[in-house]
Amino acid sequence: MTRSIETALTEKQNGFVRHNSLFLPFHFELISVWIGKDMSLIARPDHIVDFTGSKSEVGMREGESYTNLVFRNHKDLKKELGHYKGHVVLTVTEKDADIFDSGNRHFLKISFHDDTDEVFTERVDDPFKL
Repeated sequence: MTRSIETALTEKQNGFVRHNSLFLPFHFELISVWIGKDMSLIARPDHIVDFTGSKSEVGMREGESYTNLVFRNHKDLKKELGHYKGHVVLTVTEKDADIFDSGNRHFLKISFHDDTDEVFTERVDDPFKL
């Protein structure tokens, strides 16, 4: 059962984090990942676009109703980004959508609010205005 981004956002379904592993309650085509504590010009986030092979910075797997992203160069995302210290921004399309149609591409902000393992997803227009 493929879960859409739109359904997860509408139903306010939250994901969760375990150390360097992020679980999101939907499927998507991943284009790029930005991870960082600040989206300013002073402290630029890491912009990750290579998801190929065993040496890639981000590993990805899909379950029946979720997607799991593993950040290999991070030990504990909750400690690094929790308490509103940072976030992850994904550039994505819905699963099987045409990635070449710019209208299908979206920025999703994944935020870590508190001491829980829960993460929150919202669509943003411009990741540089966060």
